[in-house]
Amino acid sequence: MKIILSGGGTGGHIYPALAIAGEIRQRVPSADILYVGSREGMENHIVPLEGLNYKSVDISGIDRSSMLKASKSLVKFPRSFFQAWDIIKEFKPDVVVGTGGYVSFPVVLAATFFACKTVIHEQNAVMGLANRKLARRADYTLLTFEEAGAQLDAKRTVLTGLPVRKEILEVNPEQARRNLGIREDCFTLVAFGGSRGARSINRAVLEFLTLARKEDMQLIWITGNLDYNDINKEVQELDLSGWETGLQITPFMYNIEEALAIADLAVCRAGASTLSELADLGLPAILIPYPYAAENHQEKNARALLEKNAVDMVIDEFLDGDTLYKKIQKLRGDESRLSDMSRNIKKEARPNALNDIVDIILE
Repeated sequence: MKIILSGGGTGGHIYPALAIAGEIRQRVPSADILYVGSREGMENHIVPLEGLNYKSVDISGIDRSSMLKASKSLVKFPRSFFQAWDIIKEFKPDVVVGTGGYVSFPVVLAATFFACKTVIHEQNAVMGLANRKLARRADYTLLTFEEAGAQLDAKRTVLTGLPVRKEILEVNPEQARRNLGIREDCFTLVAFGGSRGARSINRAVLEFLTLARKEDMQLIWITGNLDYNDINKEVQELDLSGWETGLQITPFMYNIEEALAIADLAVCRAGASTLSELADLGLPAILIPYPYAAENHQEKNARALLEKNAVDMVIDEFLDGDTLYKKIQKLRGDESRLSDMSRNIKKEARPNALNDIVDIILE
């Protein structure tokens, strides 16, 4: 069996594709998998490290900040389409799978002119531009959020959910507490903004520390690499009496699944991968959507869950330490609402997403 995977631009498009590749290789060791990405995207560096064959096309994301910049991106499309055409013609795949991002558009579109089957996966509550255009031509459109399928012109849609790392599903909370030195009898908060961090979240958490220093609370704070040194310096200058044993600050956390498994509440962005992990663990969250996400998809992700009483939300523009402190204190003092949020976000979990997606591909 020969399969082409394509997705890029951000980790939210790349890592689901890699999870799919891993599951296919486990089930069908003889499968011949080719990843097609862009020349300058993150996938160009990440994918080859996973041992996958990699080819690239010359395309870049649409820069919406000006018509001139957008035009420069669009001019590349015809060339990338014919590059993808040549790759597909030579490789002769049985299936082409797109996980979103600008690079997947010419690859999956070219594939629809061949005899192979095509599958696209949408991570967010609102369809991205590439997937929205491809849905009417692809054989299968797989969704993470049911809301993404509203008024969608597609041949066939299936609500599968988003593949998450197996570590998320397998973590042992008791062992995680021992590993992290976290008390079981104390309210535990985890705050993070992604691998690079989120400056607005970091500033709010910094202010929150002073307001909450007399509270019996534990905080695992993942600042991201960019802000860590500055944040750590500012923390040292604060009066944090009361936080002596309850505060852990780190730039990055490879075992973040352990922090999520033992937390009572998360403060984080609203990317699809993060939300899927929260759902699988039933972890309530205060979401601060990234305001510059394409088509504002993070806010739409958050609002889809907010309407189901599965999360709370603060718009990035209105986030500060006082707002965060009041939100956390209100939730912390309302165990019934926290339980409802946990139960409701758990309803969104689809722990079999990866198996379901690969089942469709292998059919």
